[in-house]
Amino acid sequence: MELLHRKERIILSTIEVIDEYGIQGFSTREVARRQGISESTIFKHFGSKNQLILAVLDHYSQYDEDIIKSIELKKIRGVEAINYFIQAYTTYYENYPAITAITQVYDILNNNSELAGTIKKIFITRIKAMERFVREAQEEGAISFDVDAEKLAIIMVGSYRTICLKWRMERYSFSLKEQVLSTLKMILDVFIKYAAN
Repeated sequence: MELLHRKERIILSTIEVIDEYGIQGFSTREVARRQGISESTIFKHFGSKNQLILAVLDHYSQYDEDIIKSIELKKIRGVEAINYFIQAYTTYYENYPAITAITQVYDILNNNSELAGTIKKIFITRIKAMERFVREAQEEGAISFDVDAEKLAIIMVGSYRTICLKWRMERYSFSLKEQVLSTLKMILDVFIKYAAN
């Protein structure tokens, strides 16, 4: 049990260090210092720096599965699923701002051959989930079939990632949830009105 807690604490400290110093400034030495352990203890648990980052990515992506399962269990579809999906992330991010550092380093991590597959899977999972919700909205008649579902999914996911970056750059000075949800509403309103015409 202690082993599990130690690993979890190391993962959480790693997220904090990446949040504070960026991925380029991330060091296992700083994580070890914060945990009051030696670097060798980190490597006993994770084997390498990349294995530690993979554990962070696994921790980061667990929420994806939870949100998607929740949508399925609640039998939410279409526009309602889109709103739920984005609202769940904004709530999570507002309550845990440090985790947003991971959202902003996809491209850098994608250049590492050991991490690229995991990053791609996380990215594709989010886009495909959103694309599925758009297709459901199309089947329900809320969004026109003339709209490319994948491109609309990318627009919506991209907008929340961009607003999230702005939120980080402005030191969390505005409500992430309000900004993202009002932007999402604006995007959906355009495409819902388009479907009505």
